[in-house]
Amino acid sequence: MYRFIISLMIFFLPFLPGETTVFAAERFILVQSTTSTQNSGLYDAILPQFTEKTGIEVRVVAVGTGQAIKNAERCDGDVLVAHAKAAEEAFVAAGYGVSRTDLMYNDFVLVGPAPDPAGIVSATDPAVALSRIAAASAPFVSRSDDSGTHKKEMELWKQVALDPTTASGSWYRETGSGMGATLNIAAAMKAYTLTDRATWTTFANKADLKILVQGSPALLNQYGIILVNPRHCSNVRLDYGQLFINWMLSDQGQEAIAAFRVKGEQLFFLNSR
Repeated sequence: MYRFIISLMIFFLPFLPGETTVFAAERFILVQSTTSTQNSGLYDAILPQFTEKTGIEVRVVAVGTGQAIKNAERCDGDVLVAHAKAAEEAFVAAGYGVSRTDLMYNDFVLVGPAPDPAGIVSATDPAVALSRIAAASAPFVSRSDDSGTHKKEMELWKQVALDPTTASGSWYRETGSGMGATLNIAAAMKAYTLTDRATWTTFANKADLKILVQGSPALLNQYGIILVNPRHCSNVRLDYGQLFINWMLSDQGQEAIAAFRVKGEQLFFLNSR
């Protein structure tokens, strides 16, 4: 009889008052993601819809893409959302991710002081604009943090065969920080910098900075979504992670992304279909 009573207590324990929230809290996934998606407010706008539909909480770690990839490689996460396609494909090829799918895109923009001392506003090619900044030794602030934005910046410098790090500490300043902090420094220094449009739109301290170069295909900012490989990371919440990816790529998820606006401006565009 005693054993029977104990068995009943164990069976009903999950349903006792005060315990249900503990068990519900275990239904979550960890997403390693870029700062631009988090800081723009996108996740605050769309993730409650996923949680309401599935009961699964989404916990986001917002860091630069390079750090997000490293975190996922160390099995600290179930899903990766990043914006450096070559690095994401290498992540999958090395066995850290199951597969990569285009999720959404926007673009990068070159911003700088309104007087534009390097005269980049007439440049249609962003790499040419960077070469003018270097030629004028005009101050440029780089994230230098292996983020997707930093990777794009270095790709553009490479197109004009320039290594700006040789001028580190003079006209080329490296912050090792996120986009918000880097924009703050650029505003204070009246310097040029490369930023994703979502962060720029939501950034409050623009001071004298304005968009000077935009619209080039070379400034495409593509985001991808990847399930961390359970063969590499046994702790991956496979079912929950795949459910989240499926939702993000579904009509409901895609419509939620497309509907997100800041100051009336759509910040992310769809190309997952």
